[in-house]
Amino acid sequence: MKKTVKSKYTDIPIKDISNGMILLDNKLKVSGIKIMPRNIFILDPATQNAIITNLKTVYNVIDYEFWIIAADRPVDISVYLSELQVLYNSSVSPVQRKLISEDMEKANMFISNSVVDTEYYLLFKHKDDEIIQKRIRNLINNFASAGLTAFQTSNDDLRMILDNFLNGGQTTNFGTVFA
Repeated sequence: MKKTVKSKYTDIPIKDISNGMILLDNKLKVSGIKIMPRNIFILDPATQNAIITNLKTVYNVIDYEFWIIAADRPVDISVYLSELQVLYNSSVSPVQRKLISEDMEKANMFISNSVVDTEYYLLFKHKDDEIIQKRIRNLINNFASAGLTAFQTSNDDLRMILDNFLNGGQTTNFGTVFA
């Protein structure tokens, strides 16, 4: 009799992603919050210490298993570049055109260097939607008390996290197949 062994790292039983949750085959749901980054090192030392102390408190009151994930997302500034081009074309002042041109060069440098935003997530799993929503509300409030802004994860956030970790950062596109 042949026994098949599945890796716990690559065989993820995902059924669906909806309402800001990854639905697994075993009826568990993975959800959480996206924590907006904040550079505390530009603040005075007392404020830095207060934020760090508050963050310790936030993490110490979490009484369930959770994961903290830092994921890189490519920065898309194509709309910004288009707006700069329109502004450049409508400007008559040589000084304004020079400044806009310099901004466009900087933006193109970001594109050519594959600049990414690092996003931070705190995820957990549970079966009960009510408990999930309560945990999310508590996390958002607790991070706010620590001076950080957080939101419930979106479907797009969760897809990006899965793409980052399962597909080497390559976006998966499901949809119409062209012959």
